[in-house]
Amino acid sequence: MLYWAVVCLIVAIIAGVLGFGGIAGTAAGIAKILFFIFLILLVVTLVMNAMKGRGPKL
Repeated sequence: MLYWAVVCLIVAIIAGVLGFGGIAGTAAGIAKILFFIFLILLVVTLVMNAMKGRGPKL
């Protein structure tokens, strides 16, 4: 998911440089949404592992 957020961010930057403002804004919005979903899933995963009594594998 983080990969797709970075891809959308790169598309937004390229579109912004080329002058496609609408596409750049949309791609940046999608990247932001995907990044926040990634953060939420990360926190949920860490909390679930902490409740099981195991820490994350390093």
